[in-house]
Amino acid sequence: MPRDLIPAFLNVEASLTGRRWIGMDEGTTRAAAQLAQLRDLSDPVARLLASRGVAADEVDAFLAPTMRALMPDPSSLMDMDKAVEIFCRHVRSRGRIAIFADYDVDGGASAALLIDWLRAMGREATLYIPDRIDEGYGPNVPAMERLAEGHDLIVCVDCGTLSFEPIAAAKACGVDVIVLDHHQGGETLPAADAVVNPNRQDEVSEHTYLCAAGVVFLMLAGANRAMRGEGGVPDLMSLLDLVALATVADVAPLVGFNRALVRQGLSVMARRERPGLVALGEVAGINARPSSYHLGFLLGPRVNAGGRIGAADLGARLLATRDPAEASALAERLDHLNRERREIEAEVLAQARRQVEERGADGPLVWAADEGWHPGVVGIVAARLKDAFNRPAVVIGIADGQGKGSARSVAGVDLGGAVAAATREGILLKGGGHAMAAGLTVAADRLEPAMARLSELLARQGAGDMGPADLRVTGLIAARAATVDLIEQLDACGPFGAGAPQPRFALANQRIAFAKRAGESHLRLTVAAQDGGRIDAIAFRAYETEIGPALEAHAGRPVHVAGKLEIDEWGGRRKPKLKIDDVAFAG
Repeated sequence: MPRDLIPAFLNVEASLTGRRWIGMDEGTTRAAAQLAQLRDLSDPVARLLASRGVAADEVDAFLAPTMRALMPDPSSLMDMDKAVEIFCRHVRSRGRIAIFADYDVDGGASAALLIDWLRAMGREATLYIPDRIDEGYGPNVPAMERLAEGHDLIVCVDCGTLSFEPIAAAKACGVDVIVLDHHQGGETLPAADAVVNPNRQDEVSEHTYLCAAGVVFLMLAGANRAMRGEGGVPDLMSLLDLVALATVADVAPLVGFNRALVRQGLSVMARRERPGLVALGEVAGINARPSSYHLGFLLGPRVNAGGRIGAADLGARLLATRDPAEASALAERLDHLNRERREIEAEVLAQARRQVEERGADGPLVWAADEGWHPGVVGIVAARLKDAFNRPAVVIGIADGQGKGSARSVAGVDLGGAVAAATREGILLKGGGHAMAAGLTVAADRLEPAMARLSELLARQGAGDMGPADLRVTGLIAARAATVDLIEQLDACGPFGAGAPQPRFALANQRIAFAKRAGESHLRLTVAAQDGGRIDAIAFRAYETEIGPALEAHAGRPVHVAGKLEIDEWGGRRKPKLKIDDVAFAG
């Protein structure tokens, strides 16, 4: 149904942040009612399951995703058997193995997976992660030639699918090369011995949503199968904390096999057996059972900080180390770099927002570019712009006549495909990625036409037809109904993340019983209903929008609040809490 024909939820056409609230469509609402009746579910839980398309006979399997039921046969991926055979051959012969990884969480976790597995088999590997500024993304000829001189096998993880010249240079030196990647491929592949990638153009697998760590995990499963009769093989389940971290941090959709990977990975992480993640959790202040929120917003950014503005290999070293002292030192360093990254990010974000607002945000793409912007923060700033304007976003730092940027997309718009198409057309110098994120390089004097062409490609996917500020609401809930038990039932439907958003509920006609500024820009408050029910809430960055000032001067006016329910475990006491996304005055 066209957006303008969908009634505004609670009649909120424009909230305090300018957003229109939209509820579930009639079909999904009917499905939720049917689920509630057939499976004796609460209305909030039924609404969440219906929004995921879960039928009554699928509820049990959805609530308990298992590796056994959802894991694909590794051999179903093209080139996987070839990759397993080559990898195992070098393991058996004690060949010298090098790992070339991307500098983000997915690359670091993928490298740590291989290092962990090889270490358990009594083997070592050389880790190489390129410098973001000096070398850029992916394999380069000098680095691959150096690695080829001292190794028998190079495994490229989270990169390599479009690295034609560097891989050809390595092959010319006589080394074997395996690519384990998930970024979208072109019409041809590099001359590697095996390219395992669910997003290569000739792949027929349905598992296109896997991140690189998921692909590496499947390769190691194949290796375990191939070598099981030769003695003990590593316990793959113990590695799932790394796969979960990479899956969430890389914004891979939490559907199908990914749900099982993350659910099981969080359970592994809760055992606190990996020194690097234990140390990182401590500096991040995590004092509760790990969740996908912790992976995406507390751990992931810190692992990424080394690749963004510090030493590129810090994250991978942290994830792979078995030494608690080294883990503690690396975690402290990454936490410091992350604080530094935030300061740089805030400055670039302010400048980028001004550019977008001056240029206009009604088209299919929002973008910003300037000289000197740090390449390590352009991806985060692009994500912030995407969230703020509900549009695919590109942010570019310009230096020496070239712009290097990152792009982030919204659900339903394949940004990586558009970037790849623009690269094939020659409008971009380099570019690639996946549906939700991409990287690109463009000549500075071709910036405007390149962004215009990218906008055209995105418009074909409907990117320009989206409401600039829609807020989707799962349903209404009363403060009295928002209990710890209900929140646990909702959490059992997780994990939440890309492709599986945490449900958002609205509380209507609430009175603000308490409001106090917290820090520079947050707002703590308590909202109360006419029946006496009340719930504590937090509105992060409220003073960066109209929410903070408006609620501080509410003058007793009733409000509708929309947000996500969480369990507050502060002080050892568990109680419900609402993380506010938006507010509108009632009436």
